Amino acid sequence: QVQLVESGGGLVQAGGSLRLSCAASGSISSINVMGWYRQAPGKQRELVASSTKYGDFVKGRFTISRDNAKNTVYLQMNNLKPEDTAVYYCNAQITNLYGVEGDYWGQGTQVTVSS
Repeated sequence: QVQLVESGGGLVQAGGSLRLSCAASGSISSINVMGWYRQAPGKQRELVASSTKYGDFVKGRFTISRDNAKNTVYLQMNNLKPEDTAVYYCNAQITNLYGVEGDYWGQGTQVTVSS
């Protein structure tokens, strides 16, 4: 069994920063892709950052990084705006110990940016 656990969300004022973390645990053989998505109320889930691209709205404000030794991916978010308010989800494509690849999601962490 594989789990993704996010942390680091919260309430911040516009212009502030937050750092999200997502740790993968369980029967992991390899982690192929890790990234972040978000979903605001009434909107579709959208890509925030992956190893190869960022959402158009990021505009240099966010940085994704990964610690392979800890099976953890981070999202450093700077210069946050009220429109960044959403539930942020970690996503990973993981091959388990039986050689089966699956697509996994974390439970989500709320980010609220006040104006």
